[in-house]
Amino acid sequence: MSTTPSLNGQIIGRAHHATRALLERLLAPAGLTFHQSLALNATADQGGSADREQLVARLTGALKVDPPVVLAALAGLTTAGLLAESPDGPGRLALTERGRARQEEVRAAVAGLTARLYGGLPAEDLAVAARVLAVVTERADAEAAG
Repeated sequence: MSTTPSLNGQIIGRAHHATRALLERLLAPAGLTFHQSLALNATADQGGSADREQLVARLTGALKVDPPVVLAALAGLTTAGLLAESPDGPGRLALTERGRARQEEVRAAVAGLTARLYGGLPAEDLAVAARVLAVVTERADAEAAG
């Protein structure tokens, strides 16, 4: 008889790593790393242009990495011609046409992956999981800061 496992860090970690491996496999043909894809999404989410310092702060907080890791991802995107200095002002980065196209392409592919992984799961189960994981993340962030 099969039992449902208790929610714990190991279960959460296994789900994270399994999903991340699929995501990285999806990103590789686009020539992007995980960190770069998040930087493109964060820039797109701000209308296609973002303050470099705010972008670094957002990504270091979300990824739990040091600023040089994020700066390297941004430099790679700039070298690849996907981000460029924004004409909106100093210290801002903007998606180039290629960057916007690549970000939209990747976002669509991720949406397909998400549909395959989460499809068919009851909406109420997904809502509960989202609430629980948000609380766990909030508590972990508070503990790390404290």
